[in-house]
Amino acid sequence: MSDLKRTPLYPEYEKHGAKTVDFGGWDLPVQFTGIKQEHHTTRTKAGLFDVSHMGEIVVKGEKSLPFLQKIMTNDVAKLQPKRAQYTFMCYEDGGTVDDLIVYMLEENHYLLVVNAANTEKDYDWLVRNNSEGATISNVSENYVQLALQGPLAEEILQSLTETDLSEIKFFRFENPVYFSTISAGAIVSRTGYTGEDGFEIYINAENGQALWQLLLEAGKDKGLEPIGLGARDTLRFEANLALYGQELSKDITPLEAGMSFAVKVKKDAAFIGKDALLKQKEAGVPRKLVGIEMIDKGIPRHGYEVFADDQEIGFITSGTQSPTLQKNVGLALVQSEFAQVGTEVVVQVRKRQLKAIVVETPFYKRSK
Repeated sequence: MSDLKRTPLYPEYEKHGAKTVDFGGWDLPVQFTGIKQEHHTTRTKAGLFDVSHMGEIVVKGEKSLPFLQKIMTNDVAKLQPKRAQYTFMCYEDGGTVDDLIVYMLEENHYLLVVNAANTEKDYDWLVRNNSEGATISNVSENYVQLALQGPLAEEILQSLTETDLSEIKFFRFENPVYFSTISAGAIVSRTGYTGEDGFEIYINAENGQALWQLLLEAGKDKGLEPIGLGARDTLRFEANLALYGQELSKDITPLEAGMSFAVKVKKDAAFIGKDALLKQKEAGVPRKLVGIEMIDKGIPRHGYEVFADDQEIGFITSGTQSPTLQKNVGLALVQSEFAQVGTEVVVQVRKRQLKAIVVETPFYKRSK
């Protein structure tokens, strides 16, 4: 395990009984007290996640906007300082390089937050396509990123800062935000990967451990607990939030994954992959990501084949027993003619063919 990368918060894991695993070359906690308990804690109270393995890349300079408009599928020109945007980088054929969030820190200064396993690939992709001359820096080692998620997240975080967090709306952020006893300012954005209300906090690496400890102490009486990767996955899955390498990949376009809201084929800029995605949009996607619920007893797992009318029509991208719904459900990429809600399909679970039905997603949506 010694050759695995570790976040600045690694020393905190053992204090809370974490079980760690190799996650894309990182030694990260899969669970602390148990995946189901951590899942329910986040849904009902609040959970604290160390997501410092995520990558951060700064793009700045006078040419940063035209450069990002060429690289990103969403319309970066719509951003203003202290606003964030979900977007994709795509290959020429429309396949996905990565999904990410772009934060506009100020004029001509952007922070890109990318998936951990893709950080080097994404940085290389940006540099390779930078004919505009924007300044690009991989600053991942400078940051600790914490996610505070759940219905009590705002109340807990508000107890530590004078910044009015209720003013930070969805996909907006404040910078700098100061917390009691910590001298460094942080970026605090109302974003997350759980389907719950909450915040993602970016602070310099030197203050990461202090902030982690401060948050857990502030939330102790509210039931706040540290949460591992296992529950992070079941939470995002129930909320139908894509995981790169499963719902998105070089072979799966954002349109097939149902993410057309972040693909602006009508923007003026000719972004990489625009022609392929425009053709796919006009012709209709050949495959669609759908939710399925098992009728027969069995759990649909990533990679399992899906059949209908005695033909293979797709595969499971993610699946589990939903801790919230107590149902065996999955996400499947299937041929579009079989994507209608109510369509019966068959999932190949090892040597058995088990019945399932196409259902609406997300599986879980929080009440306001």
